[in-house]
Amino acid sequence: MSAQAAPTGMKTLRWRTILGSPVASLEWDECLALMRRLLAERRFTKVTFLNAHNANIAAREPEFAEALNGFLVLPDGIGVDIAAKLLYGESFPANLNGTDFVPALLAAEERPLKVGLIGAKRENAQAAAAKLSTVAPQHSFIFINDGFFTPGEEPEILARIEDLRPDILLVAMGVPRQELWIARNITERHCTMPIAVGALLDFLSGAVPRAPAWMRRLRMEWVFRLAIEPKRLWRRYIVGNPLFLTRVLVQRLSQRRAQP
Repeated sequence: MSAQAAPTGMKTLRWRTILGSPVASLEWDECLALMRRLLAERRFTKVTFLNAHNANIAAREPEFAEALNGFLVLPDGIGVDIAAKLLYGESFPANLNGTDFVPALLAAEERPLKVGLIGAKRENAQAAAAKLSTVAPQHSFIFINDGFFTPGEEPEILARIEDLRPDILLVAMGVPRQELWIARNITERHCTMPIAVGALLDFLSGAVPRAPAWMRRLRMEWVFRLAIEPKRLWRRYIVGNPLFLTRVLVQRLSQRRAQP
């Protein structure tokens, strides 16, 4: 993809465009090193993850798509891997899904950090903070607020974040709310690295079970999630996955037509 589509300060990375969103193409260890360097340099960097569901939302919601252009977007799941294979001839080097990558980043970073948590239900976020303290005891994990605050409560919450100024702010409000909230509200005054983490705090707390390891290795975690939450997720996967692939094929056709 063209360098102009990359987020500010990230133009030297390798990028692949998936339905209009620039996604970084990095090995696992390469991404860990990049994130640790950005934290050490205190370079304000918004981070999120793109899977088929998020890409579908970006394709139909221009404000969300525009917001993603200001994030370091990492590939999440088999859907974007299939898309990369169809569009660029090879998959992404690593599945950098937030549920696995964020705890790995925290465990790998030896320098003590302040990590703020906002979003999810209060009890889930607090349990996630306790779980992360066992995964990465060198860091301080501070619960800030659940995700069910009103617009009137928001200024006080933002002031608390600014006073705390964590190195990392984990934002778990669901897509696209979490990315839009970060884009509208969070600056370098508040933290160094806000990360939109979706259901991570629910997974860490144990409130939502993860697929068995063998299903995750086969890249079939979405099947497990659909099985345990069919009423909530059927449209995302049964309708959304074919729609995503159709959109990818349209992008592939457009790219071929644009070639000289």
